Amino acid sequence: MLRRPLVGLAVAALGRVPVDGMAGPRPVVLSGPSGAGKSTLLKKLFQEHGSVFGFSVSRECLRTLKGKELRDYYFVTREMMQRDIAAGDFIEHAEFSGNLYGTSKEAVRAVQAMNRICVLDVDLQGVRSIKKTDLHPIYISVQPPSMDVLEQRLRQRNTETEESLAKRLAAAQADMESSKEPGLFDLVIVNDNLDEAYVTLKQALSEEIKKAEGTEHA
Repeated sequence: MLRRPLVGLAVAALGRVPVDGMAGPRPVVLSGPSGAGKSTLLKKLFQEHGSVFGFSVSRECLRTLKGKELRDYYFVTREMMQRDIAAGDFIEHAEFSGNLYGTSKEAVRAVQAMNRICVLDVDLQGVRSIKKTDLHPIYISVQPPSMDVLEQRLRQRNTETEESLAKRLAAAQADMESSKEPGLFDLVIVNDNLDEAYVTLKQALSEEIKKAEGTEHA
């Protein structure tokens, strides 16, 4: 499995970094195209170390509600979200397929207040937005081994129309290319074997996990 090595191990050190008043364990930004395996890796991580991680709940304004998304988003009106964006209350925000969504500073504060490592699952636009803040997270990209494998995974879900599949694949191609951009990510994991990918993810976060667990038991 090909992987980009960690860029500067010091970057991965857990610390309490203030961000507009935010204090607590250093967040982790996880990005990558749909079908790359982010959700599966996160599920395994939370099953093993759930007590030291917290997932930031994104705020979203949808044109139509989709039942499976209700667990992962806090829904508000477009007017409310646009007001809060204008007020600078969001770390990152974007619009996709007519849906406005983003991660608020409040969501990260809520996780950090529990002394947990906040995980932010965002797209490339979100990554670039967070790069402009003082959040100083650890940036990790999860990528499929190839576009063919990704297409196969997405088709196996049986949840996409040909039109939506084409859009996802086009976005994934751009995502895969951008993941090679120097300095954008601290680590890129090519998920061609789930167990190996998970070991790589845990190794990248091992120091943070140890320190967070130490604080928890102190």
